[in-house]
Amino acid sequence: MGKKKRRKLWLGIILILALVGWGEYKQLRSWLVRPDAVLVLGGAEEREHYAAKLAKQHPDLPIWVSSGSPEWYARQIFQKEGIARDRVRLDYRAQDTVTNFTTLVDDLKAQKIDSVYLVTSENHLLRARVVGEIVFGSRGIILKPAPVPTKSPPEPWQKSLRDGARAMLWLTTGHTGRELKDSDQFQLLKKM
Repeated sequence: MGKKKRRKLWLGIILILALVGWGEYKQLRSWLVRPDAVLVLGGAEEREHYAAKLAKQHPDLPIWVSSGSPEWYARQIFQKEGIARDRVRLDYRAQDTVTNFTTLVDDLKAQKIDSVYLVTSENHLLRARVVGEIVFGSRGIILKPAPVPTKSPPEPWQKSLRDGARAMLWLTTGHTGRELKDSDQFQLLKKM
């Protein structure tokens, strides 16, 4: 093997080790940091039930629900678990997983929240973590996964890739790509 090939091989090995090391560092950091809040991604009422039980274990943490059940029903779930109404913040701006994070990141940071329990379904966790690590990570907010057990199969990896790309788009442009998808110009381009 030539000198150039060995150098490329070593650079590749170092890059892989650095990426693995970074991932392990993020995982370790998530285990060591005590979250400042609970973030529930809407989409399944089981998530809110799970979050209410988690909130009972952590009575000092605020709960943020992003586009979950209708307000009256969500409040009822938390009330049945004895969670004070003022601890629960319901936000209905998000339309999908990417906007669950982009609509709340600055609100959480303004409240000096630097880490959250991320409550979502087990089968949705990969996509939520990919997006969350990009969006929340850009503001220094750490995610601590709190997966809700489900019998559903894992989502296709392509959804994680797509939404990860949308999160990167948001990070660089401030837009999630949803605006393009819904726009008349995008519909015209699709017809071409």
